[in-house]
Amino acid sequence: MTLKPTTFFASSVSVISGNVSNLQNGLLEYANPEKPTHDHSSVYYQRFYISTFNLDDRTIEAKFSSPMEVGNGDAVTVSGYAKDNRFQVLAYTNKTQQVSKHENWIVLGLGALFFLAVALGLLNSELVAEGALVPKLFLWGFVAVSFYMGYRALLIREAISLLQN
Repeated sequence: MTLKPTTFFASSVSVISGNVSNLQNGLLEYANPEKPTHDHSSVYYQRFYISTFNLDDRTIEAKFSSPMEVGNGDAVTVSGYAKDNRFQVLAYTNKTQQVSKHENWIVLGLGALFFLAVALGLLNSELVAEGALVPKLFLWGFVAVSFYMGYRALLIREAISLLQN
């Protein structure tokens, strides 16, 4: 098993290598409550594919928007962070199947910029200037979402760069 922390996110992002065992795949699906009941199109669903497995002696959990391409016995290197006694995967490389996957950090970064632009637009509104509470709450909410999305994009980017080293 290999474990190497990064320099920028020293306490957060690290790499673990090993062989997959006890693989369990699941699907988490959210339906839009405003969807017409007669329409069963997948456009109205948000799907997350969850894979839990052991990588040598560590419990690993991966949540991606597409199924993870791993099987029992595969040699895998994962990059992510520890959370609640599990290692949360941000990016992975399956050496057995020659596959490398991660979530799209560019879309997260663009989303962060969008929410920051909305917050800046709200900052220039008359309601915030007048001191109304609700617009200020929205302003802080948009800024918080923007920072979270930007931070998450940086984490994924760092996880990808660790796998390439």
